[in-house]
Amino acid sequence: MIVTIHTTNIETTPAIKKYVESKVKSIVKFYDAVVSMSIDIGLTSKHHNKGKIFYAEVTIKLPKKTVRVTKEAEDLYKAIDKVRDHLKLELKETKEKRVSRDKKVLRKMKEYQE
Repeated sequence: MIVTIHTTNIETTPAIKKYVESKVKSIVKFYDAVVSMSIDIGLTSKHHNKGKIFYAEVTIKLPKKTVRVTKEAEDLYKAIDKVRDHLKLELKETKEKRVSRDKKVLRKMKEYQE
């Protein structure tokens, strides 16, 4: 699996990089066929004083699908946590759809053989 981390309008520190890797890479256990993961974190703009200014965006490429989630928050770590939670739900849903499709195919094959 290829993982790239990109930052916008902030400097990458070892603490931020370690936090992102630990949070987002743990998502892979929900879907084992992840091809690549692109992570983009940072500030939406340099002159913003109020509101949700940090964002985290993760794009995960699966064999036949791409999942992309973007979240904003007042704190960078909160934005990363929000993205992780939403990606977890998306990947579980995608996996359930794949498994149910596979079961349908197997049932049809079994009926055909009988």
